[in-house]
Amino acid sequence: MDNMNCMAPNCTKRNHRKVTAVVVGAGNRGKNYANYALQFPDLFDVVAVAEPRKHAREYFQHNHSLKVENCFVGWETLILQPKLADCAIVATQDQDHVKPTIKLAKIGYHILLEKPMAVTAEDCRTIYEACQEAGVMLAVCHVLRYHPPARKLKELIDSGLIGEVVNINHTEPVGFYHFAHSFVRGNWRNEKSSTFSLLAKCCHDVDLIAYWMGNKKCIKLSSFGSLHHFRKEKKPQGASARCLDCGIEESCPYSAKKIYLDPKPQKPQWPMSVVCDIEDAPEGYLARLTEAVRTGPYGKCVYDTDNDVCDNQVVNFEFSDGSTATLTMIAFTKQLCNRKTEVYGTLGQLVWDESKGHEIDHFDFLTRINKIHRCEESPLGWGHGGADYHLIKSFVEAVALNDTTLISSGPKISLETHLLTFAAEHSRLSSTIVRPNADSRWMVQ
Repeated sequence: MDNMNCMAPNCTKRNHRKVTAVVVGAGNRGKNYANYALQFPDLFDVVAVAEPRKHAREYFQHNHSLKVENCFVGWETLILQPKLADCAIVATQDQDHVKPTIKLAKIGYHILLEKPMAVTAEDCRTIYEACQEAGVMLAVCHVLRYHPPARKLKELIDSGLIGEVVNINHTEPVGFYHFAHSFVRGNWRNEKSSTFSLLAKCCHDVDLIAYWMGNKKCIKLSSFGSLHHFRKEKKPQGASARCLDCGIEESCPYSAKKIYLDPKPQKPQWPMSVVCDIEDAPEGYLARLTEAVRTGPYGKCVYDTDNDVCDNQVVNFEFSDGSTATLTMIAFTKQLCNRKTEVYGTLGQLVWDESKGHEIDHFDFLTRINKIHRCEESPLGWGHGGADYHLIKSFVEAVALNDTTLISSGPKISLETHLLTFAAEHSRLSSTIVRPNADSRWMVQ
């Protein structure tokens, strides 16, 4: 196998130079991408971190052997320094992406930007324009474009195996406890403090539909959805404001006690690591975690918080050739973000059920035979089923080789699919059919 084209989990391009990076935002996502430097130190090196939380800075300082002077309390201090690295990983909270990305791009850093790009269409455009003007690479973390099954599905579609694609039906099952954790109690619960749930959770999925459809123009779009369940008026009789004080806790599937403390976690891991974001010994960690559930936001009753984002939403797309697609985001599922995609063509259909791993089922209308198409396995220990690994690998190689073709989630297409997501939310709020290809608000100029 030609090593320059190898995408196997343990394969890297042997002849590219080491790429250096600064990490802005040392939370779960920032740590995840930075792990590539720990696994492949000859290819990637994190040389600085900007993060307001002391324990998170210290984690990076220790694990990446950073100089004390390269551990900054925020990006505002980092940008006062001469350029320290080739690229910057921006993994702050969604609403805090714009300013550091623009400043870092102007200094000359290539940018790996956590999705969503920003929480308004205007800010997404601003980031796009700033990176274009600065002449730096911008890769948006639409990690699923790099996921082997998603790429395989695209390959099969483009091969003509199922004829012309007529419809794609795509479901994002968020997971009942994931939604309660992230979108009812957590950082993405309230639109004013973060953003709407379709953007936070499903800009991935809008992007995937556009990817599989060959980036054909969307000519009509409609969306419907609501916050159906997690509302004060649906609070069960006898429920308390906090789960550890609740007399009916045993009957509640969304109980913080069930999600975070039963069974007792042996070490910090998601989602418990978010509730008590401390690197500590297991004994000390459990005590801190219990106290955090007892007193903090993650121990609140799910019917008694300030959440206001949709727990169910559908988006309908019509494309320029008459083909259609449907996206469903739903909180109330057993599956945890194990997406399911059905692609219906004139000669057959393809089904990818992420819960079944790295395989795609093909049914041929002519022969009436089912065939399973398997794709490469991803390395263990990486987010999004290993897609995070393929994203950071591609970005590092793109920077090292100065080759933007290795980035499949580049600035223009990422802006286009973000604008489609904003258009979908506009449709939901206004109860109108939106025509993205004929409205400058949703177009890349």
